Amino acid sequence: MSKDRVRVVVTGLGATTPLGGDVASTWSALLEGRSGIRPLTEDWVDSVPVKFAGVAAVDPAEVLPRPEARRLDRSEQFALIAARQAWQDAGAPEVPAERLGVCVSSGIGGIGTTLSAYDTFKERGWQRLSPFTVPMLMPNGPAAWVGLELGARAGVHATVSACASGAEAIGYALDMIRAGRADIVVAGGTEAAIHPLNVAAFAAARAMSTRNDEPERASRPWDRGRDGFVLGEGAGLVVLESYEHAVARGARIYAEVAGLGLSADSHHITQPEPEGRGLVTAMTQALTDAGLTGRDILHVNAHATSTPAGDVIEAQAVEKSFGSHVLVTSTKSMTGHLLGGAGGIESVFTIKTLAERLIPPTINVDDLDDGIGVEIVCDKPRDLPEGQIAAVNNSFGFGGHNVAVAFTTV
Repeated sequence: MSKDRVRVVVTGLGATTPLGGDVASTWSALLEGRSGIRPLTEDWVDSVPVKFAGVAAVDPAEVLPRPEARRLDRSEQFALIAARQAWQDAGAPEVPAERLGVCVSSGIGGIGTTLSAYDTFKERGWQRLSPFTVPMLMPNGPAAWVGLELGARAGVHATVSACASGAEAIGYALDMIRAGRADIVVAGGTEAAIHPLNVAAFAAARAMSTRNDEPERASRPWDRGRDGFVLGEGAGLVVLESYEHAVARGARIYAEVAGLGLSADSHHITQPEPEGRGLVTAMTQALTDAGLTGRDILHVNAHATSTPAGDVIEAQAVEKSFGSHVLVTSTKSMTGHLLGGAGGIESVFTIKTLAERLIPPTINVDDLDDGIGVEIVCDKPRDLPEGQIAAVNNSFGFGGHNVAVAFTTV
């Protein structure tokens, strides 16, 4: 790593998840090993084969004023709530608008708005559509609203790479600050896709768990009995800032964003490449970019979604990239899979893990699958040592998108 390169640190965190309406309540639930998955009660539930999900613990309608909520898609509501939390957590820094950026992504965008608006159009005509329909359904809507909220003019972006979108947004924000385009960038991911069409479509792809009799035990990464992922919703955002800018204003620093790795499998539209070569490329790129060695990485917050195909391949790729000493967890066992929001909330969790030196456990691992050479942190939190330590958050997406972000203590 060049000694002249701009260092980038994390100075603010925000989240709303199936476990809590903010970072503190979510983190507390993670350490308790509590599941955020519950049965769905919507009137459409009998039309789909999966009858549970990770619904947001705090409905955004309870947080946002009604006039504001009505012009936002649910994914935009989550993003705005998490952005406001993160910005206040960072101390609401004073920064020129031309030096402030935003990169907030969603894997699917305003899918709920798209589908309900089409129903309105068919049943009641175009005159009954909301004038906010387009800004509610466009995938860059969450980024745009956060940019307007903060008055960001250095650039407002929305990367889209399916379930890697949130992590790629954080990587893009890292590059914005390194390139000198901004001093501060608010970044992360959001998703609100609990809709019967989405549930049916993922079920048709045989990607979702159908453990309807045990919703809280359905998300079970690396367990031999896993049968698919559990859909979740929410958002996780971070405030990234140049180290120099953060120190100059006396900001609290959670961690440093030390390295980024990006790769593509070029193998299959939904299936992971069986040797995990793309995953290894992303993780080792992050390592090189951070100027670290595999021995420096003590923890990985894995992408592991509880699907039969991906979990073991990722664990083996982690061992190839860093070694067998790494302590690995999958917080999706408690939150479910937030798709484009996953990289956002799991980056927040990785940063909290370093700051608190405490790894949240993976729950529901009763019978660990074969072929896993790294240690999976199960059932209870695990302490991390004092001194300079590093961790990686992995996010992968349909289409073969692979993102690894390396964080270090400061």
